[in-house]
Amino acid sequence: MKLLRVAFALLALTAALSACQLKEKESTKPESGDGRPAIPPPPDVAAPPANALKTPSGIASKVLIVGLGSIHPTLRHRVTVHYTGWTTDGRSFDSSYSGGAPITFALTEVIPGWTEALQLMVVGEKRRFWIPGHLAYDNVPDPNAPKGTLCFEIELLDIK
Repeated sequence: MKLLRVAFALLALTAALSACQLKEKESTKPESGDGRPAIPPPPDVAAPPANALKTPSGIASKVLIVGLGSIHPTLRHRVTVHYTGWTTDGRSFDSSYSGGAPITFALTEVIPGWTEALQLMVVGEKRRFWIPGHLAYDNVPDPNAPKGTLCFEIELLDIK
């Protein structure tokens, strides 16, 4: 019986030490610049692959998960999405995943590149987009806004 208690105590101690080590590893992850852990970039963050779909405006995209819906959002719709954005050097600058919840907005409330990109999608679809700077934040006077082509992964969850 005493040996069993010792074994349980050792097991509990091992679990506690493992939890401390995991907590330490989590706290040393790189940050996105706003204090949240950075989300690792996709391997093709720097440029779209040769087989990416391209729009006349210069947006490139790659379907990651095919959606099952048939309705595409329009300018009159509100959408709910999960997303992550990176600069082409791999720096994560924004993500709904880091915030723990998807976001909902009207298509007229976002950058022009998102307005165009989301109209290509259906519910359930997840795409990676490369949005040129002129359709993103290049014309925004905020010095902290990311400039140049940006890479986004967007998952369309709902259209209202």
